[in-house]
Amino acid sequence: MSPAANPAPANPARGEAAIRVAGETLVLRPSFAALVAAEQELGPLFALVERAAAGQLALAELAALFWHCRHDWPAALTRDALGEALVAGGLAAATPALHALLRQVLAGR
Repeated sequence: MSPAANPAPANPARGEAAIRVAGETLVLRPSFAALVAAEQELGPLFALVERAAAGQLALAELAALFWHCRHDWPAALTRDALGEALVAGGLAAATPALHALLRQVLAGR
């Protein structure tokens, strides 16, 4: 997988988070459009936050949220490859990015 042209680091002031996928650091940006798309697929975001807090967030939900919040990712990275990378990297490695996105859902920017 080749990186996006001139990828910028995640900007926490913008609510962005970074995640390592297949050896690359990629940016997650929880924009309004991204969160609306995630909500259309996953249901209400507050319910998603509650499931995550209860330890009941499914791997498919995690991958879907990350997929909808992707920003300037390599075109070759598919959603299936993202899911495989999340499993290969371990869910603990994805937790900081998940927390950052969920904070944005709850607090806004």
